[in-house]
Amino acid sequence: MGKNFNWNKWTRKTHYWGSFVVLFPVLIIIVTGIFLQLKKDVQWIQPKTTTGQISNNPSISFEQILNISKTIKEAEINSWDDIDRLDVRISKGIVKVRSNNRWEIQIDTYSGKVIQVAYRRSDIIEQIHDGSWFHDNAKLWIFLPSGIILFVLWITGFYMFLLPYIIKGRKNKKF
Repeated sequence: MGKNFNWNKWTRKTHYWGSFVVLFPVLIIIVTGIFLQLKKDVQWIQPKTTTGQISNNPSISFEQILNISKTIKEAEINSWDDIDRLDVRISKGIVKVRSNNRWEIQIDTYSGKVIQVAYRRSDIIEQIHDGSWFHDNAKLWIFLPSGIILFVLWITGFYMFLLPYIIKGRKNKKF
């Protein structure tokens, strides 16, 4: 950095152009982040976890879970290939079956009764939030650089915030 380098001008230009570059990715991150903060409070985002008959020994088998899940039309489950994951909550007496098409079935682990069937949006919101929904490379080539640029914006913004106080402090020392 030579004698003609103006730190204040560079900081302002970096802040100005950096904010333009990350405008849309950061907007996506902010909006989806707000939704994710509310996922436990808003059932439209993520179905509320219910409670079944609480027992330390679940009495239904994996095969029964699959067969029960097959009866739920919305979930479109015909085999284990159609299930994304099982979330077993022993302390709540339920198992959550998440189908590949984002439907969630909550089954009582003792009786096998279907307690709740609901569409789960939190997983897709999370994929949009981290960029993986758009394309596998979007996460690394758009959202990661946007995060780095956002960090630079934070540094330059903090510098621009402190600058008047630094100048005022220098002026006071001269007197």
